[in-house]
Amino acid sequence: MQVDLQACERAAAIFRALGDPQRLRILMLLEAAERCVSEICTMLDEPMPAISQRLRLLKSERIVRSRRVGKHVFYALADEHISRLVTNGVMHAMEESPPKKEH
Repeated sequence: MQVDLQACERAAAIFRALGDPQRLRILMLLEAAERCVSEICTMLDEPMPAISQRLRLLKSERIVRSRRVGKHVFYALADEHISRLVTNGVMHAMEESPPKKEH
């Protein structure tokens, strides 16, 4: 099997974007429902500039998508692949680790 270098580079960029706990918190909120920026700020108790910067990076990596309704911008996860990736990663992190084997 030949591995596509560009696909691996793109995947690495996605994983880097997912590698921040605060961005993951945003993604978990978006997993549940599409939300506007002000709603995300309220739910995470963070200032709008910080949330907007994180969303901008997530959008640049095509992890989230946005749509404007009047003055409000709503964000959602880009697709089902991202949804599964985020959910599976967080669920895996929540699992209890098995006891370490003695050597």
